[in-house]
Amino acid sequence: MAASLRAVVPRPPVAATPADAPLIDLQGIDWGVVLVNWGLGLLIALVGLWLAKWISRTLYRALGRAGMESTLAGFLRNVTYALLLLMVFISALQKIGVATTSLLAVLGAVGLAVGLAMRDSLSNIASGVMLIVLRPFRDGDHVQAAGVEGVVEEIRIFQTRMRTFDNRLIILPNSLITTAPIINFTAKPQRRIDIPVSVGDEEDLKHAREILLGLASSNALVLKTPEPFVLVSRLGERSIDLTLHAWAKTGDFAEARSQLTEGVRGAMRGDGLSLPSAQRELHVYHHNADGSLLTDIATRAITDDANRIPTTPAT
Repeated sequence: MAASLRAVVPRPPVAATPADAPLIDLQGIDWGVVLVNWGLGLLIALVGLWLAKWISRTLYRALGRAGMESTLAGFLRNVTYALLLLMVFISALQKIGVATTSLLAVLGAVGLAVGLAMRDSLSNIASGVMLIVLRPFRDGDHVQAAGVEGVVEEIRIFQTRMRTFDNRLIILPNSLITTAPIINFTAKPQRRIDIPVSVGDEEDLKHAREILLGLASSNALVLKTPEPFVLVSRLGERSIDLTLHAWAKTGDFAEARSQLTEGVRGAMRGDGLSLPSAQRELHVYHHNADGSLLTDIATRAITDDANRIPTTPAT
């Protein structure tokens, strides 16, 4: 029954579209509303741009007052400014009647593609943020990072600039630094100096220890607390190895070590103690194929030649 009724009811006629009809009916557009929306969209863009600048600048100043690193504060300011601009741009487009759903989908796809293409750069950015926030070292610190030793000049978002002691500039990607051990030589106010000393095995160790401790105590750069001490580190074949341990301020470490190393030789020899030098004895044996010494063969050959010389009878 329903099928028969559906067949009987006639369908409304479809209006024919003229071939020369325009794609957009300009006469049916309310131009007043369009102009108002465009004006409001422009106003949103201008006011939003000003607010984005003001908020990002205020955030940077607040982070600076809170004691945050200037590099990280600048990075957060730029990120905040970019996000605010994106929100202002989308709001302005919505006001003038642009469908932003598809635009957001396109922006998401573009962002994903850019993220995959720049994954190394994003890794450096994340590592830079970690270095600035966690602060394993600061500008001016003497460090060893990623197998490179030098003085840190500047920590940036993408890379870290270091200067070696022979005045070479090294630029390291931050991702290499965070994935390798970091040794900060200036993080602590004090450093220990280790001076190895070898004395003859016949020398008095107690006397040698007193000489080394006296040398450390008389040095102005060596700290009194912790006190210097001497340990026996190794018993060699013809020598005994001692190690002088003394503490100095981090800034005086190199000079104190140089002075102690220079003073050990004079102090030891001035008290009659010998500083053994490395010696090696080399014995060379020449053997024939049958194992006999070549010297024996040469001696035998000379003897045989002497026996073959004819003797002249005396006249």
